[in-house]
Amino acid sequence: MPIRADRLIQALLLLQGRAHITAAELAAELEVSVPTARRDLEALAMSGVPIYPSRGRGGGWRLIGGARTDLTGLTQGEVSSLLVALSQSGAATPERIAAIRKLIRAVPEPFREGAQRVAATTVREAPWGATETDAVPPAVAELQRAIAGGFRVELRYDGASAGAAFEAVPVMVGSRGARWYLIAAPVIAETDVADGAALRTYRADRILDVRVLSSRGSVAAGFDHSRVWSEMVERVEEMRGSVRAVVGVEPWAVKALRDRFGVQARMLADAPDGEGRVRMEISAHRVDALAEQLAGWTGAAEVIEPAAVRVALRQLGERIVSRYRDAGHGPQESS
Repeated sequence: MPIRADRLIQALLLLQGRAHITAAELAAELEVSVPTARRDLEALAMSGVPIYPSRGRGGGWRLIGGARTDLTGLTQGEVSSLLVALSQSGAATPERIAAIRKLIRAVPEPFREGAQRVAATTVREAPWGATETDAVPPAVAELQRAIAGGFRVELRYDGASAGAAFEAVPVMVGSRGARWYLIAAPVIAETDVADGAALRTYRADRILDVRVLSSRGSVAAGFDHSRVWSEMVERVEEMRGSVRAVVGVEPWAVKALRDRFGVQARMLADAPDGEGRVRMEISAHRVDALAEQLAGWTGAAEVIEPAAVRVALRQLGERIVSRYRDAGHGPQESS
């Protein structure tokens, strides 16, 4: 079971409220298995939280003395809100901001900077269609752990050359609709600082593997996370384009088209229409580009509207027929 940032913070809060806690007690509180609880405690220790295990009767995990802090004023409602907000949301409601600030002040000093980084670099937004599921790709938790610790990661990505591994500094993680993204960059040569001129966006569900490295990685002072996220959203919006076509799709081909067009595809209806087809909206930046992208799906999808895209498809077909009109009828080659 992947380690989640919200669960780690809940474990930290429990540690701060008790003299010690065993893995079994933590498992019962978090409703996870004992091995999972033990891994969570070990992850806290690895991230810099000053906790240690003690064995024997009355043993368990304890915060090193002086690390315990006063949580007075942090309500249960604020804690519940924070557990979601810190790892999955960039929404800025007054209650949520107050909760984040209180927890950051309350957590032990070694963990405070990491908590601030995670809070500042994780965004969750609703546009680009309804969120289909609350599930977060497993890679996101590892990326957040790297961000909290200020480490680089080694990634293997579907789409990179043969899935080859490469190093990068994870700068931000966030979701737009149902899809999560990573913004990352290589370091500037002979430094540990991410190259702000080489930022790239990756879909979290296409990350094949992520490994947190011991090499340090950070962003330059004054790095504007809000601006970078907004620019990423704008770029993806442009990729989706202002030209949209309503397409009738054979039910068996719906998943294939959604996989192919990604955020450029949107369901208009879940149930087939009177002709047995499901309606989708496909977007692109130009009419001719949209026609070219849809041409290969003629056997499974028909553009219903607008007329401009239908005309572009017909013209594309006429050009193909003209070019290959004599294919197969040329002079026979001598043996």
